Amino acid sequence: MGSSDAWALTEGDEITPELTAMRLLGGGSSYEAYLAFDEITYAPVVVKLVRPGQVDDESTLRGLRREARALAEVNHPVVARCLRSVDHGERPHLVLEQIDGPRLSSLIRRHGALPEYQYLPLGIEIASAVHYLRHLGWVHLDIKPSNIIMGAPARLIDLSVARPVEDAARLTVPIGTDAYLAPEQCDPPQTGIPGHASDVWGLCATLFEAVAGYRPFADGDLDHDDVEVRYPQLTAAPRDLPARLAPEVVEVLRAGLSPAPADRPLPHEVAEALEPVLARQPRAKLAYKVR
Repeated sequence: MGSSDAWALTEGDEITPELTAMRLLGGGSSYEAYLAFDEITYAPVVVKLVRPGQVDDESTLRGLRREARALAEVNHPVVARCLRSVDHGERPHLVLEQIDGPRLSSLIRRHGALPEYQYLPLGIEIASAVHYLRHLGWVHLDIKPSNIIMGAPARLIDLSVARPVEDAARLTVPIGTDAYLAPEQCDPPQTGIPGHASDVWGLCATLFEAVAGYRPFADGDLDHDDVEVRYPQLTAAPRDLPARLAPEVVEVLRAGLSPAPADRPLPHEVAEALEPVLARQPRAKLAYKVR
């Protein structure tokens, strides 16, 4: 992607009459994310802005509308909120709440495995969001450490590929991030049908990395013609977990990474497995319980 397909906004530049850029946060193939000041809420926000070369691309705009729809339906304390959206004009964008805190991926990269007092609440909180998505009939399809902002509670972000479960069941291409794809997401429908259990896989792959400091599977060769070489999770067993972990944590992570979706726990069962371990921690308190 060339620099010509970037807005190249700097501090003080106008995104829209109501939004003033503060700094670039990052981006992907179709979007840039800016920290901005919003005159409407009179507070800092995150603006997810369609790249200049994508503003007339119907697929990109359809994805923006789908994400706005998902965020409008998903009203949960662990999911970042969308404040408003604009899907037309010179700069289609989403205005999202700004959340203080590091991404889980940054913490793991800098410090390695998280201590129990961090990863246990994290697992319970993200499980609660996955439980709620299942209740609504939506799937996230891209749960991974870089899509989690640590805090109290942790927050799940980026619903750009989220969709109703019936739409996920019709997928014929991989959707999500390679290392965190459930087997059924790797080459649907040949490898299975993506659905609610795919998010449990993503949750447990993410939590595995948080408790171990490394991913559950080796990296695949994405240039290889053989799908089983591209995605080791299709045939390999997960790596060993550290011996220091509580048996309940090991058991639920192993179950959540089962190859067959039907063999994985439900989201609330992941939370229920972790709650007693957290309760044994000194001064441990749960913000809420999933039931």
